[in-house]
Amino acid sequence: MDSTISEFATSGAAVHRSSAPDLTTSEVVRTPLASTARDGLKIAVVGGFGVGKTTLVRSVSEIRPLNTEETMTQAGVGIDDARSADGKTTTTVAFDFGRITLNEEMVLYLFGAPGQERFWFLWERLFAGTLGAVVLVDPRRLEESWYAIDRLEHHGMPFVLARNNFGAPEHTLDEVRDALSLPADIPMVDCDARSREDCKSVLISLVNHLYALSFAREQAL
Repeated sequence: MDSTISEFATSGAAVHRSSAPDLTTSEVVRTPLASTARDGLKIAVVGGFGVGKTTLVRSVSEIRPLNTEETMTQAGVGIDDARSADGKTTTTVAFDFGRITLNEEMVLYLFGAPGQERFWFLWERLFAGTLGAVVLVDPRRLEESWYAIDRLEHHGMPFVLARNNFGAPEHTLDEVRDALSLPADIPMVDCDARSREDCKSVLISLVNHLYALSFAREQAL
């Protein structure tokens, strides 16, 4: 795992945005996986219910994303609390899946975890083989990110926190960090999960974080 990240960073892709895939157009070019691809890096996107995980995967994926969204029905009344996600009529019941090519040899596979509490048991399986994670948060409902952060820390999994802004933010990222008691070395970024450029920046931030951790471990040997 460390060697994969080191090779990726050495190529310059991890630290230079110009090396990232060209995602500046409004439409995704649906291309097949390159025959030269040899390393697949599994990334999880986690967070509370209705924070935008499916939207993030859909926005940045270079392929048509797989999603398992189902319509919310009366059967979920009393089980699923949708009050915090006004206007939401569907929910992920398994996971979302997307792909983004980093360079000719390396690809990120994105797995969006379900946000509803009754599906949290699936997270443990999604974490298997995962290199790192994005914790997506709604700044209006920070408390709903506690479970995701707790699970990642329990597994010792590196992560970055992305604040999905629904309108102008009312607090600084430093204030959010303090509210969540996050260490200073956890990267935090702002994003709009509907923007491919924003989502790309979030993933670049995560890959850079993974490289920094890998480099630090190598230096300590």
